[in-house]
Amino acid sequence: MSASTSSTPAIYGLTAEFVNPSELVAAANRARIAGYRNMDAYSPMPIEELNEALALPKTRLPRLVLAGGIAGTVLGMGLEYWASTIAYPMNIGGRPEFTWPSFIPVAYETTILGAALSAVVGMIVLNGLPQPYHPVFNAPRFHRASQDRFFLCIESADPQFDRQGTEQFLKGLGPQEVTEVAW
Repeated sequence: MSASTSSTPAIYGLTAEFVNPSELVAAANRARIAGYRNMDAYSPMPIEELNEALALPKTRLPRLVLAGGIAGTVLGMGLEYWASTIAYPMNIGGRPEFTWPSFIPVAYETTILGAALSAVVGMIVLNGLPQPYHPVFNAPRFHRASQDRFFLCIESADPQFDRQGTEQFLKGLGPQEVTEVAW
């Protein structure tokens, strides 16, 4: 029983390091136009133009926050209704048991609570967190992505990825350095 082992390790992709955000956005646009689809950009600050440059899909987070807010309203009103009409009904001066105007402040607060909790949980889940390891952490200078450098990574899973061709393409974008990202 012989196992075939390769002397060259499989790579995750290639990264190109840029000095400023405009270079990164321009590189991402050119890579998208060239046909690359499995790529990601890393930056020490948010860059709004990158969403369009990387052709990222719209986020589902606003719908999740809306659903959390509606659920908070329904649960808050339901709890108040249950408490004032079912569990502890009190007839004080002939007033009705369910007076919805008096329930608005609590319903408002539970709406905010539901929306905030769904935003936090939605961000964690949709961002795939926690993620203590990612292959790009193996790139030699990637620690600068949280300080002052901007990185574009084209993954080897991309159908158009060719080791030499992609490296030449990235070098043509004018980066500081192009490095291989090992698994």
